[in-house]
Amino acid sequence: MADLTLTTFDWVPEMPRGFVRDLRVRWALEEAALPYRVASVPFGPRDAAHFAHQPFGQVPWLTDGDLSIFESGAILLHLGELSAKLVPTDPRGRSEATEWVFAALNSVEMPALPWTMFKFTGSDDGSPAVKFVDDFLKLRLKHMETVLGGREWLAGSFSVADILMSDVLRVVDKFDGLSGHRACRAYVARATARPAFAKAHADQMAHFAAADAARGV
Repeated sequence: MADLTLTTFDWVPEMPRGFVRDLRVRWALEEAALPYRVASVPFGPRDAAHFAHQPFGQVPWLTDGDLSIFESGAILLHLGELSAKLVPTDPRGRSEATEWVFAALNSVEMPALPWTMFKFTGSDDGSPAVKFVDDFLKLRLKHMETVLGGREWLAGSFSVADILMSDVLRVVDKFDGLSGHRACRAYVARATARPAFAKAHADQMAHFAAADAARGV
């Protein structure tokens, strides 16, 4: 039995709650019904122990016994090795899940992240940089609309690729960026209707609410 500990921040401001990337790991762990513990590190100044696990001072990371893994994509691929519920066992399905993991993080999140940061910070002012990112994202969504119009899940059955891709698209949808992309929006709705997502999301929100209570907020 794996000895899994997920580490996230002890507290974050209200705005990113529900979108902190430990949710991706929680979701995968819930889908696979793998037992795990949650540990936390300060949101404030990060110490050497934090950087030893995550060299950029971010979260999450996962420890599995004496193995420590950072980056949500790498963590989900590791969990896929522990459960067939997360990655198909046939060679074609495994290959498709792996390539879509990288597509979610490299091809879709690349424009989605700066686009959502502009929205989060209220700096979507129509500048050339903002327009470039907006056009870049729209192009990626056009291609994803074609892909998702013809399939329920990216690798045949639900996998870690869907956790990552739907989480990337979910943030875009928060700011109505999927308007006009019916297949993408329906895909996000299918993914987030899964009980494992609901549990992971509720647990993350409860984690930060408990931090508020401890702070007397």
